[in-house]
Amino acid sequence: MGNVGAKEIPQLLSADGRRIDGRRLDELRSITMKVGPLTRADGSAFVEWGENKVMAAVYGPREVHPRHLMQTSKAIIQCRYNMAAFSVDERKRPGQDRRSQEISKVITEAFESVVFTEEFPKTSIDVYIEVLQANAGTRCAGLVAASLALADAGIPMADLVSAVAVGKVAGRIALDLKKEEDNFGEADLPMALVPQSGRLVLIQMEGHMNRDELRQALDLGTKGCREIYERMREALRAKYDTPGRAEPAGVPA
Repeated sequence: MGNVGAKEIPQLLSADGRRIDGRRLDELRSITMKVGPLTRADGSAFVEWGENKVMAAVYGPREVHPRHLMQTSKAIIQCRYNMAAFSVDERKRPGQDRRSQEISKVITEAFESVVFTEEFPKTSIDVYIEVLQANAGTRCAGLVAASLALADAGIPMADLVSAVAVGKVAGRIALDLKKEEDNFGEADLPMALVPQSGRLVLIQMEGHMNRDELRQALDLGTKGCREIYERMREALRAKYDTPGRAEPAGVPA
């Protein structure tokens, strides 16, 4: 959360409960998804979520590099999340920083719990997530894009993984924070789940919520994830629901 003086804090919530961009507390930003924009990847997806623009590409299963990471009984998943140097207004050094490495790790762990890695022993499934433009919630947008790209690549999964961030803004629990809410709000809670089972595969929190607020945030986030999940399925159908074109193995029925 941003450490700024009180004079710099914008009004995040109006008297009638509207947020800085006019949304209600339980309303998502606009989202568009396209499956398969990259022809040379095994699977790919582009997600535009509010002012976020995120591309994901999947390669594999393929030979493991470096070789010492090979698992004889299953595939390994290697996720690389990166924010382009031009994705934010402030100066950013090119390449992965500590934050990007941490996000890469938690996204990898999220997918390890849903991908049927035992079907591809001694291989690697490589997932690349590139944030081209950022405005809060990039790890959730990246996770959604990567889940679509895995399905597009035909990687067998228990289900798609959906994600969204919930936060505390001006004392109220709000869905899908944008940059000002993330910077000046009291808490930020990104979460990801397998919507059909409700199983959480990622949850993090920065800031403070009491027990009741946390319960409310999880309920609101679950509702948001289920809404995003339906949009993910629509994006996959938009590519694969054509005569003579089979659905990829990664798409749940």
